[in-house]
Amino acid sequence: MSNRLHLFQAYGIELEYMIVDKKSLAVRPLTDLLFKKVTGEYTGDVDRGMVSWCNELVLHVVELKCTKPEAHMSELADQFHKNVEELNELLDSFGAMLLPTAAHPLMNPEKSTFLWPHDNNDIYAAYNRIFNCHGHGWSNLQSTHLNLPFYDDEEFARLHAAVRLILPILPALAASSPILGGKETGFLDKRLDYYQKNQKVIPSITGKVIPERAFSKRQYHKMIYDRIAHDIAPHDPENILQPVWLNSRGAIARFDRGSIEIRLLDIQECPQADLAIVNLIVLLLKLLVEEKICSHHEQQQWEAQPLNDIFQATIRKAESAVIDNADYLKVFGIEDKSITAKKLWAHLIKEAQNYYPEEVEAWMPQLKVIMEQGTLATRILNSVSGEYSEDNIKLIYRELSDCLKYNEMFQVWVKEQL
Repeated sequence: MSNRLHLFQAYGIELEYMIVDKKSLAVRPLTDLLFKKVTGEYTGDVDRGMVSWCNELVLHVVELKCTKPEAHMSELADQFHKNVEELNELLDSFGAMLLPTAAHPLMNPEKSTFLWPHDNNDIYAAYNRIFNCHGHGWSNLQSTHLNLPFYDDEEFARLHAAVRLILPILPALAASSPILGGKETGFLDKRLDYYQKNQKVIPSITGKVIPERAFSKRQYHKMIYDRIAHDIAPHDPENILQPVWLNSRGAIARFDRGSIEIRLLDIQECPQADLAIVNLIVLLLKLLVEEKICSHHEQQQWEAQPLNDIFQATIRKAESAVIDNADYLKVFGIEDKSITAKKLWAHLIKEAQNYYPEEVEAWMPQLKVIMEQGTLATRILNSVSGEYSEDNIKLIYRELSDCLKYNEMFQVWVKEQL
C-alpha cells in the first residue's frame, strides 16, 4: 500500500463534454474519429500530459481527466481549459465543437445514440442489452466526477461518513440540466432524476443513491458489492459486468485504488466553475473529517433514507429547495428548523472561510456568481425566460459553448443590471 495516497493529498477529476455540430448544435458521434486523428488508431485513451482524453459509453461524449491524481486545483483548471481549446481546434475540422452542461436541451436519444464500438464494447453491449442505453439517462448526461483518496479502513470510514452527509446538497450547488426535449423538465437537475432510475431493473445497483452505512471494506462488500453480484448474475451469464463497475450510488468506493468517487455533480459551463465547486466540496469534507463541524460518530449515524429525502428536494429545486430536517441542519451548526439549500451553502462557505480563508478566496469570484445568480440550471432558465423555441434555446446554448471556449462563467444580465 506504499504507493497509496492519504486523505486530501491529491485528487482525480473528470469532466465530460458533448460533441455537437457548430451550426446546428446536433450531437456528432465522432469521438473515435477525433482520437484516431490524434493517435492514428482507434483508441479509448489519449495521454496529453497532466490531462488525458477518454471515451465514454456513447460516441458523442469525450471525457477529460487527470492522468494521475493532482493536488493543485488552479493549475488543473488551466490545464483542463488548455485541453478544451485543443479539442475544439481539432473538432473544427469536423465542423464540430464541445458543448457544456449536463444535458443537451434538444437531443432525441432514440435517434442520436451511437454506442462506442471499439475496445471494451462487450461491456457497453451488455449494459445496452440489460438496461437499454438509448435514453436521456444514458446517452444525454455529462457530469463532473471527483475522486478522493483514502489509505486504509480508518481513513475510508472517516471519508465515507463525511461524503454521505454532503451528497444530498450537491445538486443545490451544481445542477445544470433543467431542459430536455426543448421543454422545462420540472427538475433543475434532471440528469440525477434519470440517474436514480435508469437501472431500476436491478435496484441494488443504485440503491437510494446515498450509500449505505458501510465504514470498512468488509462492510462495504457485504452490504453493496455482494448484493450487486448476486442480483446481476441472472442477467449476465457470461460474467462480463463486475460489481465494482456496476455500483452507481452517488459516491462509490474503489478499494482496489483507494478512492471514493463522487458522481452527483452536473458539469458546469467551464472548467473554472467546476474546479471552484470541487474545491469547496473538498474544503467542506476536510471540515467534517477533521471534526470541526460535528463528530465522526455523529456523521456515521445517518441512515440513507433521510439523506435521500433531502436529495429528492434538491434535484427538483436545487438552491431553492427547502431543507426542513432540523437534525440535519443542526449537524452543520444551524439552529433553524427550516432553511433553503442556498442559505445552507452560504453558511458552509463562511465556515470554510473561517478555517481555509486563502483556499476559499481563490475561487470566490466563481462561487459568488453561483450564490448570487443561482445554479447554472437556474441561470439557464432565467435566460430562456419562458421562451422555449428552438432558436432561443440554441442561442443560449451557443453562449454556453462560448463560456466553455473562453473559460468564463455564464451570467444572467437582468434589466436592472443593464
